[in-house]
Amino acid sequence: MKTIERYVFGSFLSSFLLAFLMLSFVLTIGLLVQVVDFIMDGVPMSLVREFCLVSIPETLQWSIPLALLVSSILVFSRMSADSEISAMRACGINLLSVMKWPILFAIFCTALGFWVNNEIVPRGHEIRRSLKSKVSVQTGLSVLEPGRVIDDFRNVKLYFGRKEGNWLYDLVVLDYSSPKIDRMITADKALVTQSGTDVGFELYHMTVDPVDEKHLTMARANRFVYTIKDVLRNSKYRKRAKDYRFGEMIDEIRKMKAKLSASSGTGKAADTERHLLQKDLCYHKVEFNKRFVFAMASICFVLVGIPLGIRSQRKDSSIGMAISLAVSLGYYVLVILMLSCEKMYRIHPELIIWLPVLMCFVLAARLVRKHL
Repeated sequence: MKTIERYVFGSFLSSFLLAFLMLSFVLTIGLLVQVVDFIMDGVPMSLVREFCLVSIPETLQWSIPLALLVSSILVFSRMSADSEISAMRACGINLLSVMKWPILFAIFCTALGFWVNNEIVPRGHEIRRSLKSKVSVQTGLSVLEPGRVIDDFRNVKLYFGRKEGNWLYDLVVLDYSSPKIDRMITADKALVTQSGTDVGFELYHMTVDPVDEKHLTMARANRFVYTIKDVLRNSKYRKRAKDYRFGEMIDEIRKMKAKLSASSGTGKAADTERHLLQKDLCYHKVEFNKRFVFAMASICFVLVGIPLGIRSQRKDSSIGMAISLAVSLGYYVLVILMLSCEKMYRIHPELIIWLPVLMCFVLAARLVRKHL
């Protein structure tokens, strides 16, 4: 490594480390708030530690590319503003050779992103969600979040607006424990208790519809004790697409393709089954490709950030930074828009999701040719 290359790469690496630490701290603030809430609710420290270990790596898919973008802009804009870039050009130094080590480091970060997104993040999803099925009712309620449907327990779905300790407010329970009827229970508030594998609800201002198998009508009560039998017995976490690691995802997609090829029935029922299978297959493909697109952000941001930094001067360095931030925002916004089409298999969203990567490479090629 030549002296100039060592100087540029050293500045780039030090800026990257500083930006990475700052961005990682910002991205983990929400996680720290959650951890404090768990501790205040009495969640065992072993579970808190496990939750942290599986949640922190997920921030790497955001912090690494953004840190690379910030360091590219800061280092090369400073060199341009101090006329170091002009001096290199005057001495006949090829700026592509100066860019070589930052780009190689970005390629390394891209490979690291591939591994994190396909091995670490899916494992984190699986462990964090399975915690909800493994813990007791008190601990489980501390891990479960209000404001969404919870289907991690056996034969029951829960929804509650907020909670204070073991008190749940604006509770809705969908009980599927009976093979003959499904019941919906609502209550203004409820105190949750556990007895073995049973979960008890002391409901206040409640309604139940229907009452039971013999009384298929709705009933109301100011106070009612309701128990769901064996809700915690053999509760197993059901894997989702986000929980599959690289090899598992490939196997799952292969199985779904084989099942789709084997479906040869006719009629409305068979067509509906194939339609649902195609949508599910498309969803898995989009999730698989999304991981690679997120990882490719590292090399994309460096390729775009370096020429934008060289373009910047003292009078318009803020403009260059704003453009780079717009590029990163546009990149992730496009990815999110493509993810919204994840079940529209007819337009192949698993291929369209690569559009931000293609646009970054085209933009980088134009900027490099124009400014280098």
